[in-house]
Amino acid sequence: MVTATLDADAGEGAVQFTLTVENDGDEPLELSFPDGQRAEFLAQADGETVWRWSDDQMFMQMLGSETIEPGGTATYEGVWEGPKPGTYDCRGEVVAEGHGIAAETTVSV
Repeated sequence: MVTATLDADAGEGAVQFTLTVENDGDEPLELSFPDGQRAEFLAQADGETVWRWSDDQMFMQMLGSETIEPGGTATYEGVWEGPKPGTYDCRGEVVAEGHGIAAETTVSV
């Protein structure tokens, strides 16, 4: 079992995202990635995506993997610079192949 939580902290001129993944199971959790990207963050307003973290990023084109031991955690971070004032529905997800690890939250800027 895996638990994911997303924190979105609105500061001056930016929103800091922290996606934490905890392995609640008894076996190690093996995550395989198709490139250097480990997580994706996005913000929506009125059902429309207004920002996606990976749009401003470049990732190494090489396979990667991570193991989260039982009881262990992994943390992924992203920053949204210059959001307009408003309330946003936000999502953070691990982009590992074959896993649907994600969490959501709402943030007001």
